Amino acid sequence: MKTLALLSALALASISHAEGPLQPVLQSFVDKHLVPGVVALVASKDKVLDLDSAGYASLASKTPMRKNAVFWIASMSKSLTGAALMMLVDEGKVSLDDPVEKFLPEFKGQQVKAADGSLHPPKHPITVREVMCHTSGLVLANEKGLKKTQSLKENVALFASYSLRQEPGTKYEYNNCGVDTGGRIIEVLSGMSYSDFMQKRLFDPLVMKDTTFWPNEEQASRLAHTARFTADKKDLEEIKQDKDVEQRIIDKWSEGVHVPRAVTADMGAGVAFNYAKHFGEPAGGFYSTAADVGTFCRMLLNGGMLDGKRYLSEKAVKQLSSIQTGDTPVSPDSAYGVGFSVKLTDEEGPSAGSFGHRGARRTAMWIDPKNELVMVILVERFDMTGEEQKVMYGGFMKAAVKAFGKAGKQSR
Repeated sequence: MKTLALLSALALASISHAEGPLQPVLQSFVDKHLVPGVVALVASKDKVLDLDSAGYASLASKTPMRKNAVFWIASMSKSLTGAALMMLVDEGKVSLDDPVEKFLPEFKGQQVKAADGSLHPPKHPITVREVMCHTSGLVLANEKGLKKTQSLKENVALFASYSLRQEPGTKYEYNNCGVDTGGRIIEVLSGMSYSDFMQKRLFDPLVMKDTTFWPNEEQASRLAHTARFTADKKDLEEIKQDKDVEQRIIDKWSEGVHVPRAVTADMGAGVAFNYAKHFGEPAGGFYSTAADVGTFCRMLLNGGMLDGKRYLSEKAVKQLSSIQTGDTPVSPDSAYGVGFSVKLTDEEGPSAGSFGHRGARRTAMWIDPKNELVMVILVERFDMTGEEQKVMYGGFMKAAVKAFGKAGKQSR
């Protein structure tokens, strides 16, 4: 029995210390104080090729980062919304060229505000394509006096009450209000709440069991906590955004719905209102894991199909992953599709034509059709400099392409 126990312990130790080819790269990001911890996944059309982690989920408690850690993926949510909307395009319920006012009458009569403050009708009403690729001219989420609620219907009606910032289709302005409007169109056309549609049409069928707006206590126990620079900018420290809020206040705001304290610490006590109203923002509210994000990306790499089930037509995947901004410039190295950024260069590793998204706390995913790879890197970090981002994204993705890309696979 002692011999069996010893052999079992040795086997477990071997598994726990086994390193994939990317683990040293991930550890280097921790060692350089770029991130407190990281989880990364690389997959092909057929399977996960590597899933590894390094560092800490919590700097404060020195909790090791687990491969199934839960992250706030922020604006990566836009891509989930884009895919959901394209399901309705496949069903013939909406076209990207349709005016938004066709489905949301509150947008009828919206005016453009000129530089001199005068108002005039737009040359054309904003379209579904324009709200999903950030060229609509809608009010921005940081507009002074814009007070959103825990109701997508109310929020979008509020956006419609503002004048357009410029002629639709003439300028790229990254815009959460536009993608939230796309989410509201999903509600109107499906007859379901946005969150129910996402759960029933995407998350349940794809078995994305940890993708949610409202992590429960078990999921919160796996939450990756966010870090920022220390005052001297030489190291990182964990943030705690609810330290001055008593539990009774959180319970009041959540209307009795349980909110894990780990979530309020990371996101602020105001998240309790979202739990109370079961509200989630299409443009940036989801939490997820590397495995869940990888599954979603593999479906897209497979042209809209996974494990024998079709979620999107190949045509829909091509639309959401191709440039929808026309001649309107976005940046030297990227354009924008339907809820997805589209790469124009190979600079960071993935080939031109790859598509994906980043999140506010530096999470990222890329689908690279040329190299036949999915690449996901999840971290939670405030105030990461542009140079630090280049080191992290470029280091991970170039290593992933070298190790697993179609042109440079290692024999495994």
